[in-house]
Amino acid sequence: MMESSNGANSVIAYGKDGEIASNRRDEQEMFVLCLRILQSALVFVNTLMLQDILGEPEWADLLTPADRRGLTPLFWSHVRPYGEVKLNMTSRLPLSTS
Repeated sequence: MMESSNGANSVIAYGKDGEIASNRRDEQEMFVLCLRILQSALVFVNTLMLQDILGEPEWADLLTPADRRGLTPLFWSHVRPYGEVKLNMTSRLPLSTS
Protein backbone atom coordinates (compact mmCIF):
# COMPACT_ATOMS: atom_id res chain seq x y z
CA MET A 1 0.00 0.00 0.00
CA MET A 2 2.84 2.40 0.75
CA GLU A 3 4.29 2.01 -2.77
CA SER A 4 0.87 2.88 -4.15
CA SER A 5 0.70 5.96 -1.95
CA ASN A 6 4.17 7.09 -3.01
CA GLY A 7 3.25 6.60 -6.66
CA ALA A 8 0.15 8.71 -6.17
CA ASN A 9 2.26 11.42 -4.54
CA SER A 10 4.55 11.58 -7.56
CA VAL A 11 1.54 11.87 -9.88
CA ILE A 12 -0.21 14.52 -7.78
CA ALA A 13 2.97 16.52 -7.15
CA TYR A 14 4.36 16.06 -10.66
CA GLY A 15 5.70 19.62 -11.00
CA LYS A 16 8.38 19.05 -8.39
CA ASP A 17 9.07 15.38 -9.21
CA GLY A 18 7.17 14.44 -6.07
CA GLU A 19 9.70 16.24 -3.91
CA ILE A 20 9.26 19.15 -1.56
CA ALA A 21 11.36 21.87 -3.18
CA SER A 22 11.48 24.30 -0.30
CA ASN A 23 13.61 24.52 2.82
CA ARG A 24 11.03 26.66 4.61
CA ARG A 25 9.20 24.65 7.23
CA ASP A 26 5.86 26.43 6.72
CA GLU A 27 5.94 25.73 2.96
CA GLN A 28 6.83 22.07 3.55
CA GLU A 29 3.99 21.70 6.01
CA MET A 30 1.51 23.34 3.62
CA PHE A 31 2.67 21.08 0.76
CA VAL A 32 2.19 17.93 2.85
CA LEU A 33 -1.21 19.02 4.19
CA CYS A 34 -2.48 19.90 0.70
CA LEU A 35 -1.19 16.59 -0.62
CA ARG A 36 -3.08 14.70 2.12
CA ILE A 37 -6.29 16.58 1.30
CA LEU A 38 -5.91 15.75 -2.40
CA GLN A 39 -5.25 12.08 -1.59
CA SER A 40 -8.31 11.93 0.64
CA ALA A 41 -10.51 13.50 -2.03
CA LEU A 42 -9.12 11.09 -4.64
CA VAL A 43 -9.79 8.07 -2.42
CA PHE A 44 -13.32 9.32 -1.65
CA VAL A 45 -14.27 9.75 -5.32
CA ASN A 46 -12.63 6.44 -6.25
CA THR A 47 -14.55 4.69 -3.45
CA LEU A 48 -17.82 6.10 -4.77
CA MET A 49 -16.94 4.94 -8.29
CA LEU A 50 -16.04 1.44 -7.07
CA GLN A 51 -19.23 1.17 -5.03
CA ASP A 52 -21.27 2.29 -8.02
CA ILE A 53 -19.70 -0.29 -10.33
CA LEU A 54 -19.66 -3.15 -7.80
CA GLY A 55 -23.32 -2.50 -6.99
CA GLU A 56 -24.32 -3.64 -10.48
CA PRO A 57 -25.75 -7.20 -10.55
CA GLU A 58 -23.36 -8.49 -13.24
CA TRP A 59 -20.42 -7.91 -10.90
CA ALA A 60 -21.98 -9.83 -7.99
CA ASP A 61 -20.88 -13.27 -9.21
CA LEU A 62 -17.81 -12.17 -11.11
CA LEU A 63 -15.53 -11.21 -8.19
CA THR A 64 -14.46 -13.67 -5.54
CA PRO A 65 -13.90 -12.59 -1.92
CA ALA A 66 -10.14 -12.62 -2.62
CA ASP A 67 -10.71 -10.28 -5.59
CA ARG A 68 -12.71 -7.90 -3.43
CA ARG A 69 -9.99 -7.88 -0.75
CA GLY A 70 -7.48 -6.92 -3.43
CA LEU A 71 -9.37 -3.78 -4.46
CA THR A 72 -7.92 -0.46 -3.40
CA PRO A 73 -9.44 2.99 -3.78
CA LEU A 74 -6.02 4.57 -4.28
CA PHE A 75 -5.62 4.48 -8.05
CA TRP A 76 -4.86 7.41 -10.29
CA SER A 77 -4.95 6.19 -13.91
CA HIS A 78 -7.87 8.59 -14.52
CA VAL A 79 -6.02 11.57 -13.01
CA ARG A 80 -4.70 14.13 -15.46
CA PRO A 81 -1.53 15.48 -13.82
CA TYR A 82 -0.86 18.20 -16.40
CA GLY A 83 -2.69 20.38 -18.86
CA GLU A 84 -5.91 22.27 -18.48
CA VAL A 85 -8.82 20.82 -16.56
CA LYS A 86 -12.17 22.59 -16.97
CA LEU A 87 -14.48 22.27 -14.00
CA ASN A 88 -18.23 22.55 -14.31
CA MET A 89 -19.30 23.53 -10.82
CA THR A 90 -22.99 23.50 -11.77
CA SER A 91 -23.11 19.72 -12.31
CA ARG A 92 -22.30 16.72 -10.15
CA LEU A 93 -20.47 13.51 -10.94
CA PRO A 94 -22.97 10.85 -12.03
CA LEU A 95 -22.33 8.68 -8.97
CA SER A 96 -25.03 7.31 -6.73
CA THR A 97 -24.50 8.08 -3.05
CA SER A 98 -27.01 5.61 -1.64
